[in-house]
Amino acid sequence: MSVIETRELSKNYGGQQALKGVSVTVEKGQIYGLLGQNGAGKTTLIKILLGIVRKTGGNATLLGEPAGIPDVRRRVGYLPEDHQFPGYHTGYSMLDFSATMYGVSRDDRRRLIPESLEMVGIAPAAHKKIKGYSKGMKQRLGVAQALMHAPDVIFLDEPTDGVDPVGRREIRELMARLKAKGHTIFLNSHLLSEIEMICDRVAILRKGELVREGTVAELTEQKGLFELGLAAGQKFPQEQLRGLGYTVIPSGDLWHVTIKDGQTIDPVVQLIANSGLSLRHLLEKKVSLEDVFMAVAADAPKIAARQGGKK
Repeated sequence: MSVIETRELSKNYGGQQALKGVSVTVEKGQIYGLLGQNGAGKTTLIKILLGIVRKTGGNATLLGEPAGIPDVRRRVGYLPEDHQFPGYHTGYSMLDFSATMYGVSRDDRRRLIPESLEMVGIAPAAHKKIKGYSKGMKQRLGVAQALMHAPDVIFLDEPTDGVDPVGRREIRELMARLKAKGHTIFLNSHLLSEIEMICDRVAILRKGELVREGTVAELTEQKGLFELGLAAGQKFPQEQLRGLGYTVIPSGDLWHVTIKDGQTIDPVVQLIANSGLSLRHLLEKKVSLEDVFMAVAADAPKIAARQGGKK
């Protein structure tokens, strides 16, 4: 049974379509990343799954039940983007209040609150007013409150926003530990490098549509793009290579050669050698998740947009 599943999910706000038939599946124990520009529909999708917003069409299930059922929400942790905690609370009292709302017993709260504050690295500030917390400390507290009741599914919307590099690493390590314990994490972040490091699968939304989905390896797979360079003053044999069926594109002082299915780079290297030229640079190009995201966001025919993964 999938932990999260949507099928042709749609949401309209008046005449505007926020989601246009989005279908995703998240399995137990996965860290699933959701990417998209502002207004792409990411927050709307999360709010439908949590029952905060009603869908217009399609289906959405959470932990095997229709999204929004109260009993299911008790098994979910949620850190919203730009969350606000009352400044008069301390970190300890805020977690005590939050855990009480989830039905955690008094004895369990006394045990869990210090552990949670220690886990996110703000135990020394447990009894200080939140109004004196930095942005990063408030974000760490938000992560702690999302985990206090040991939820099966955790929705984290920009969990490392405002957190310093050391803190970001600690939160990534925390997510990895939660995954190892069988928790499922649905992660929304603008820090693409972090998504690339931690997520099992990634979905990219654009204007309410799911345009790419797959593992990071699938999305960033580069099918046969090589970067070559010759010694200074030598002319690259582009016409000869194009005659052999290779795609050749200049890139500054270097050249990009694309290998199609069934081709190898060996005939290119051999032609250069037989022509008396000196090959000084040969590199198989890779793409990052940022390359893929930028190509999707621009809606342009870039190399990254031809990579693997589901559409």
